[in-house]
Amino acid sequence: MPKDIPKQISVVSLWAEDVPATAHFYQEVIGLSLCPCQGRHMDPPHFDVGGAYLTILQGKSVLDQNSNPFPVIALTVDDVDAAIERLKAHHIDLLKDVAEDSDARWGFVRDPGGNLIELVHWK
Repeated sequence: MPKDIPKQISVVSLWAEDVPATAHFYQEVIGLSLCPCQGRHMDPPHFDVGGAYLTILQGKSVLDQNSNPFPVIALTVDDVDAAIERLKAHHIDLLKDVAEDSDARWGFVRDPGGNLIELVHWK
């Protein structure tokens, strides 16, 4: 691959009016780990997602929740059903039933900031 072509995503930023509640959602409900360098030069929460970072910034979600059917981020999981059970244990409901096609199974939830999140398993 040429050296001037991006090879992976480094950081995805989501906005939330209540950063602590949204950070709690990603850490305790979704199960992501805070970046080990948290607290040094990374004041907003940064979560490690397979070598890329998800950060939660203070502010209002830029997406219109009623008109945008596409997630702001999709997180790959090994088992969609297990991920859904984890969400249910935290009283988080799917927005609609799990969908499936020949390539994947997925479900959608909203985080406390209102961001549409997809949990997907690729077959």
